Order: sequence, then structure tokens, then C-alpha cells
Amino acid sequence: MKPAAEDSVLILPVWERPEVFPAAPAGWGWADIKGKTTPCASSAELEEAVRKDPAGRIQLVWTPENPRMVVPEEVIWLADAMLEARTRWNRADLADAIGRVRWFGGILVGWSLLVGWSAFRQVSAFAERAGVDLGTGDRLLAAARHVLGSWTLGIALLMFIIFALVPWYGARKRLRGLKDWHHGGRISVIPVLKFETWLDGQRAPVTRWLLGLMALVGIAQIVPGTRGIEAAGLVKSAYLGGEFWRLLTAPFLHGNIVHFLMNAAAFAYLGKRIEVLARWPHLVMVFLFSACVGGEASARLIAGTSVGASGGLMGMLGFLLVFETLHSRLVPRSSRRRLLAGVATTAVIGLLGYRFIDNAAHGGGLLAGLAYGWIVFPRSASPIRPKTNPTDRLVGTFAMVVLTASAGFAVWRIAGS
Repeated sequence: MKPAAEDSVLILPVWERPEVFPAAPAGWGWADIKGKTTPCASSAELEEAVRKDPAGRIQLVWTPENPRMVVPEEVIWLADAMLEARTRWNRADLADAIGRVRWFGGILVGWSLLVGWSAFRQVSAFAERAGVDLGTGDRLLAAARHVLGSWTLGIALLMFIIFALVPWYGARKRLRGLKDWHHGGRISVIPVLKFETWLDGQRAPVTRWLLGLMALVGIAQIVPGTRGIEAAGLVKSAYLGGEFWRLLTAPFLHGNIVHFLMNAAAFAYLGKRIEVLARWPHLVMVFLFSACVGGEASARLIAGTSVGASGGLMGMLGFLLVFETLHSRLVPRSSRRRLLAGVATTAVIGLLGYRFIDNAAHGGGLLAGLAYGWIVFPRSASPIRPKTNPTDRLVGTFAMVVLTASAGFAVWRIAGS
């Protein structure tokens, strides 16, 4: 993993280099995430476009004083316009999140009361039939235990946390951060914005290929007349009985559409980050290794059938935590904090949903990814992304063949063969 000779003299990470952003045309203007440019007649027109930007479409701007496009926060005279726009966006996000907190919270409270009332009536009926004298307090306590043990309420609580509470917290935190906009807050977000803008523009074909394999298996699962997850999922008795291939097919299956969409979104983000920063062979190897270790941990510790890419995803997350720590100049520090937040959020969700979340697969995959990162990559003070060597490409190609064949075999099994 040696850096290219021509890169050895550079001291800036790639996303900090001016040449990675497009050259600026004459005058003023802006570009969106797809690279579409919109010229402006004057600085005032550009400032107004930034101020009225409805949803963060403006990713880069150009001005006569900058030879290349830059993120809007780098232009000092756009600071007030950006503050107004960001304040508006975050207030809208916060209002939306508050609405979801109320909606999901209402459903959660209503469902809890319904389950509790049903349990209270069942306990009362049982006590009457058995001739047992149970007081109201004892019946309420028994009903409360039933509520706390309800897996449907557990799922509802997780949905509340993921889709309402976490967005609400994030919007509030971002809005509070704008208070320091003119006292260093604007400057502090520039490295993260430049990194994310550069990352958005990078291609990640291997990530897209693996997502396509997951989608292919997902489509096979919903075709009428096909077999269920038992056909290729990690059925523990079958796996321990000798069907070792289930360790490779189960990561491509998912329990439902929400499960698939959540895993696909996480894979798209983590996969691209690994593929761009650490190169594609390590994406494939980390996912395969972590999914297998996570599946093995699940087989030894969890009795129920397991499906999903979560073990591999946790391994990817763990790998990035180690890799970006060892290569600290490759990414902004605040960008790395998002990975730690992801681990913490997953841990909380795992604790709350321990009855139906495979924490063994999550933990095994996370440890596998952490170990892979520590063993394979040495610490480096260089801002240059590591290059792949022939061994990386050879092993990565083999891992890709294994994953592709596993997805194909999963479709074949699901189809009823």
C-alpha cells in the first residue's frame, strides 16, 4: 500500500486540494450536487440565490476572486446569506422532527395502553377462573410486565427512536451550532463540507454492485410462489448440521422492506466511504469477513433464524473507526465523530430491541471489522490515501466472486430449487 511517487510531495489530503474542484467560469454562479451550473449576473444575485436556497441544492459557488469553485461557507461575504439559509433548513427539519415525535409518540402511547388494557383484562379473567384473589395493584403490575415484554411494542419503540427521536436531536444540535456561526462556527464546518462534497463526487462501482446483489435477492424474496427465509437464511440447526453455505447467503436476505431499506442506506454510505478512502478490495474483504464472523457468533449464541447484512455493516463501521483513526489526516475530525455516533446509536437500539435484534451478529461483526483494520493497516501520518497492491486486488477479486456466487445461490434457493 505505497503512495504514488507523484503524490509523495503533497501535504494536503485530497479533499483539501483546490484542483479537485472544478475551475471557476467568469463572474458569479453556483453548481448543484449533480454538477449543473447556474451563472448569476452579479454578486447580489448569487447572494440572493444562496439565501433562498430551498433545500441545500447549492453545493459549490464561484466568484471572480476564486479561480476554482468553493463551498459557499468559504466566501466571507456569503456568510450572512448562508446563516439565514441554514437556519431556515434546520428549523424546517426540527418542525418536521417534532411532528414525527408527536405522531410516532402518539402511536407508541396508544398501542402501549391498548396492550396494557388487554393484558389487564386477561390477568383479571384468569384470576377469576382460578379463584385467585388478585388486587388491582397486582393486576396492573402483571399488565405492565406484559407491556415491557411485548415485541410489537419494542419494534414501535425502535421506530420512534430511529425515525423521530434521532432526527429531532440532530436538528436541535445543528440549530444550536449556528449560534456560533460568526465566531468560528462557519470556519469549523468548512473542512467537513469540503470532504463531503468531494466524497459525493467520487464513483463507487463496487458498492453499487453489492447493493445490486442485495436488491436482486430482495426481489427474489417478494416474487409470489418463492420460498421464505428458511431457504437461504441462517437457520441455526441447518447451519450447525453442515449447511455452511448459509453463512454466505443469509447476509443478502432481509426480514421485510424496512429492514432492507435501512441496511441498504447504511451500506451505500459506509461502502462508498471505504471504497473511496481504503480502496475497493478492502470493502469486499471487510464485508465478507465481518458477515461471516457475525453469522458465526449468531449461530453460537442465538437460537432463532437470522438474516440481513447487519453483521457485515457493523464490521464496515468498525473498520472505518480504526482506519480513520490510524489515518487521521485523511478525514476531518468532526466527520469521524459521526461513526462513533453510529456505533452508540446501534448499541442503544440493540439494548432496547434485544428480543428481536441479533446483537450477537452485530457484536461479532463489529469486532471483526475492528480487528481487520488494526491488523491490515499500519498507522500513518500521511494525508495520502493508501494504494492497493497485487495481493489486495487478488484477494479482493476472490472475495467478490464469493459474494456474487453467494447472492446467485441465494436466489436459486429462494426460487425453490
